[in-house]
Amino acid sequence: MAAFVGRICGSGLLNPKNGTTLQKVQQFSTSRAWTRSQKLATAGGALVGGAGALLYALEQSVSASGTEVHPPELPWNHKGVFDSLDHASIRRGYEVYKQVCAACHSMRFIAYRNLVGVSHTEAEAKAEAAEIQVRDGPDEAGNYFMRPGKLSDYFPSPYANEEAARAANNGAYPPDLSYIALARHGGEDYLFALLTGYVDAPAGVVLREGQYYNPYFPGGAISMAQALYSEAAEYSDGTPASASQLAKDVSTFLVWAADPPHDERKRMGIKSLGIILVLGSLAYYIKRHKWAALKTRKIAFYPKKK
Repeated sequence: MAAFVGRICGSGLLNPKNGTTLQKVQQFSTSRAWTRSQKLATAGGALVGGAGALLYALEQSVSASGTEVHPPELPWNHKGVFDSLDHASIRRGYEVYKQVCAACHSMRFIAYRNLVGVSHTEAEAKAEAAEIQVRDGPDEAGNYFMRPGKLSDYFPSPYANEEAARAANNGAYPPDLSYIALARHGGEDYLFALLTGYVDAPAGVVLREGQYYNPYFPGGAISMAQALYSEAAEYSDGTPASASQLAKDVSTFLVWAADPPHDERKRMGIKSLGIILVLGSLAYYIKRHKWAALKTRKIAFYPKKK
């Protein structure tokens, strides 16, 4: 040990006058400082990773928490990448909404003009709009008046305001159905399961007056009574109006209402893929044939003979 200390002292590493040696030792013992871009990239990566982990944890906690039953995934004909909505089902779903759901639920973001070319012709949509009365005005005398609906009018609300809706439904507020398919986890699967999932409350579950039991609803206790029964609505095309058929059609209609450009978006996707395929083929041809001579050329240097 004494010999080891003597060698260190003899080398001059511990000599305070030997500044050059200390600087060299310090250079070898410390790492290079990070640049500003490296610090920003590291902080950004940590932030994005933490946010992703948080969102995943929240999604898992929401999916795993609660006592509700998660709806099964059903084979809808519009769930494929290139599959469109069933427009006949959309028309029938509108009839179910008009005859059953419109008594309590509004769709204030859907206008009658949205039906044109989707489920109704222009004349049929005008006839549907003319069935309602819309408060308009003021006129030249400053008075408000009622007029038949037009294509530009939105679906009417069954209640004048939220307070009137709650008063008519034992304090529960029927939600607007314009975007309900996107606002509920599970989308159309949840809507179909909810509409057809009413059962008797199990033992130990106490329901208040005006409540019903549905295992697909969070908490199980729901203030909306079962609305869809067999023959609860009548289809204009003669389709048998079973409870499952009514639920399927109105769920399809609500999917369209939440995303009207659904079919157009998929149509544009097919066109985009076709264009990408053609341009990709041309680019591959140009690379393989037009640039082959340039990419495989060899440059040789021959010194000039004396």
